[in-house]
Amino acid sequence: MRVLLVGVGGVGEAIAVVAQNRPWLEHMVLADYRVDHARDVQSRLGNPSKFSVEQIDAKDKAAILALARKHNVDLIMNAVDPIFNEAIFDAAYEADCHYMDMAMTLSTAHPEKPFDLPGVKLGDYQFERAKQWEEKGLLALVGMGVEPGMADVFAKYAAKHLFDGIEEIGIRDGANLEVRGYAFAPNFSIWTTIEECLNPPVIWEKDRGWYTTAPFSEPEVFEFPEGIGPVECVNVEHEEVLLVPRWIDCQRVTFKYGLGDEFINVLKVIKMLGMDNKDPIRVKGVEVAPRDVIAACLPDPATLGDVMSGKTCAGTWITGTKDGKPREVYIYQVADNDWCMKNVGVQAVVWQTAVGPVIAMELMAEGVWQGKGVLGPEAFDPDPFMQRMAGYDFPYGIREG
Repeated sequence: MRVLLVGVGGVGEAIAVVAQNRPWLEHMVLADYRVDHARDVQSRLGNPSKFSVEQIDAKDKAAILALARKHNVDLIMNAVDPIFNEAIFDAAYEADCHYMDMAMTLSTAHPEKPFDLPGVKLGDYQFERAKQWEEKGLLALVGMGVEPGMADVFAKYAAKHLFDGIEEIGIRDGANLEVRGYAFAPNFSIWTTIEECLNPPVIWEKDRGWYTTAPFSEPEVFEFPEGIGPVECVNVEHEEVLLVPRWIDCQRVTFKYGLGDEFINVLKVIKMLGMDNKDPIRVKGVEVAPRDVIAACLPDPATLGDVMSGKTCAGTWITGTKDGKPREVYIYQVADNDWCMKNVGVQAVVWQTAVGPVIAMELMAEGVWQGKGVLGPEAFDPDPFMQRMAGYDFPYGIREG
């Protein structure tokens, strides 16, 4: 498989690291606007000749299309912030190659009832074009990271093997990670974190469809495995709620994230000051987006591994029935930052996000996962993915009750 990787930030770098020695990978183009950074990543890979470097502006559809054709790629892997999704998604379609992302096209809140009704939903732009992709015989695999991505595979696995009927599928994410030396240092893209945490969260119920609620609503304490312990989780806008109901029969789908009071308070201040705005404003003759200023003032999450400690857990909690009896299961993956830094050389959160798409690339390259149109991870057989996780040092666990 020949891959154009658009974005070589923390997760993009981790994707290259995880994929570098896999026999199915013929070539990967490391494309980033910071070409010196992309070259530095290339130099640290074990097989640098398998990789080439190109400079790219992720909002320039024509440039992405030209690169895809220049390198004759089979797949465009989108590893940048989702504000660029439309350009990359459309470029892949015009280039007649497959597409994968880890976060779908952005939402827009309902203009009158933002905390009751969805406006433009996550992924609407992509699903509206599904028929065109299907007619071309192309696959756009959307939401294929860890959450969404691996978590959706877990949901499909539970529906296939563990339940006869499902009441709720709830993604629950929590960690005990600490970053030394910083008063505030998110371990993932602050741009994406602001987007998903300050937008109205979406919930799906079978008799109601998709609806929204207020940010940070419905707090609950969830007990996470492998020493992480109890973490308070709140509703957050996330793709799984938009993906799972399309392919899995259940009564309710939710996503809750363990943010912590301090993190939530910082996000509320960012919102109050208008610094969450992603549209450029003019400041002393220069146009700049306030959210980009926030991102520029904070440390790059990819550089925090050496000062991070602890574990992060991504997983899918399912309730329902099996053989006429109530059942509750949590399927999860835990990443330990010390292990990740020692064995992979990247921090836990970006590594955990990167492995899922690489496994999906392998399944596509080998023809195990095949499809046409715009599809989520739930559209595919979960077993081959789950079977390959151990081979990527990416084990999963299943907790009953």
